[in-house]
Amino acid sequence: MNILQLIEAAARQLEAAGVAFGHGTANAFDEAAWLVLWRLGLPLDDLDGVATREVTTPDQTAVYALLGERIATRKPAAYLTQEAWLQGVPFYVDERAIVPRSFIAELIADASIDPWLGEETRQVLDLCTGNGSLAILAAMAWPEVQVDGADISADALAVARINVDKHGLASRVRLMESDGLGAVPGRYDLILCNPPYVNAGSMAALPAEYRVEPALALAGGADGMDFIRRLLPELPAHMNDDAVLVLEIGNERAFFEAAFPQLEVVWLETSAGEDQVLLLTREALAETFT
Repeated sequence: MNILQLIEAAARQLEAAGVAFGHGTANAFDEAAWLVLWRLGLPLDDLDGVATREVTTPDQTAVYALLGERIATRKPAAYLTQEAWLQGVPFYVDERAIVPRSFIAELIADASIDPWLGEETRQVLDLCTGNGSLAILAAMAWPEVQVDGADISADALAVARINVDKHGLASRVRLMESDGLGAVPGRYDLILCNPPYVNAGSMAALPAEYRVEPALALAGGADGMDFIRRLLPELPAHMNDDAVLVLEIGNERAFFEAAFPQLEVVWLETSAGEDQVLLLTREALAETFT
């Protein structure tokens, strides 16, 4: 059996088991390829180069053991490999933090946020930083900025510390424990936030893979807006005059608009459409909440 045949067999096994995807892959074949290549110690981005390589019986056994763990535990593949990728950048992850998958990463990488920034943009906050991936991508994209990554979870911040050190950014990315903005110092020119926003109905229907993740990072209350309701009125005091907030709300646009009908919002286009991530200026927030 060669590697491609093993991946195809693994994909059939994942499909038959009814596992859920969405933590870095969207289908059984891609998930199987990730697990097979990782287990065999091969590059994840060069399937074509190794597809016809024969797999020894011991290596097949090791792969099937990993597949068995994926199916039995329903842990996302990223937790099994302890690695997730955003915009081509690898990040360490384990069960202490959710698997990074923010659409804000796309907006950083494709420069969609850049028109809202200026030469004076120096201080960036990644609120609800989780494993630190957005803070790190921001520091990589804008070499002139300093980034604070804040999270209520000390466990998540321990994972973020691993990633900050992994990418050699300790001098530019500062991590802090904070419940929302409670312990966050100073003012910022750009605030990124991928908060807990999943509404209660959706939380109850989540596949098992998502239930392995810390609920604290996902659950947003009845309509998903609990954290955001508390956050938005506090933001102007933490923003410089021309600052902007980039906020991810997933599939909760209807709930967001119902909760904040008076806000002047700019919706940003991502690969999932124009209703996942929004932008708010300090001026719009101040007019509404002060």
